[in-house]
Amino acid sequence: MVDTSVLTLDLSDNWLQGEGAAAIAEMLKENYYISAVDLSDNKLGLEGAKAFSAMLLENTTIVSLQLSGNEFDDHAAKYLADAIAANSKVEILDLSYNMFDDKAGEILGMAIAENIGLKELKISWNHFHSQGAAALAKGLGANTFLKVLDVSYNGFGNSGAAALGEALKANNVLEELNISNNRISVEGALHIAAGLKENKTLKRLNMTRNPIQSDGCCGVLKALQANSGTGIEILDLPDIPVNKELAELCDAVKILLPNLLLRHGGNTKLQRKSRSKVELRTQPKVGHLSGGTSCAVAAADA
Repeated sequence: MVDTSVLTLDLSDNWLQGEGAAAIAEMLKENYYISAVDLSDNKLGLEGAKAFSAMLLENTTIVSLQLSGNEFDDHAAKYLADAIAANSKVEILDLSYNMFDDKAGEILGMAIAENIGLKELKISWNHFHSQGAAALAKGLGANTFLKVLDVSYNGFGNSGAAALGEALKANNVLEELNISNNRISVEGALHIAAGLKENKTLKRLNMTRNPIQSDGCCGVLKALQANSGTGIEILDLPDIPVNKELAELCDAVKILLPNLLLRHGGNTKLQRKSRSKVELRTQPKVGHLSGGTSCAVAAADA
């Protein structure tokens, strides 16, 4: 007899492995009440991926599925991709902290392009680099349903950033994008900026922990200046010394977009590069965010 009172199943961190995953998957094939499943950190591996892929081809009630930290690799990606492409009911999927490489990026990218149900995908802390990252980004460009994407702590680099920039030009649905810690430099930041110049729907962008320097930050801010229809509400930039151009751009963008929350290394105060002690003592604070949140350009101690 099916227990209709259980709507959420949390079996995270139990080392269920493949055999345990198969048993859970069989149960979920027949259950029409559980809508949220968390099987994070269970070492499900390839056999677990096979079992859950088969289950998702039949189950129509699961909306949220947490599968992070399960040692899924490129072989497992093939089975998971089949489910992602065919299942239109799962809206939240977490595949972070796994072992996906570039081949998995290509496989999953195609599945993302075909999916018509996912609204939030977390696939951070994997091993997607240039080729796999570009394939994932291409899938994003073709997807018209995904609203939140977290690909942080991978290795997208500049080629992956270039693909993301192109995806942002084409995508008119995505609202949140986290690309922090992806080895993106100035060149990659400018590719992202090119996408931001045309994108109308993105509301939140996290670019922290990338070596994009002042030039990359300036490129991003200039893109927002040039896009009268930008939807950006929160922008997280890396924690770097702020030169005069970047400080002035911050002020200009805040005038243009008064409701924008601009954070610099997680802080709303931008720190100008150190200059002489005399200048530091006389440097005034400039500008304020509306709503009481500061976007001041403050002098740093020498």
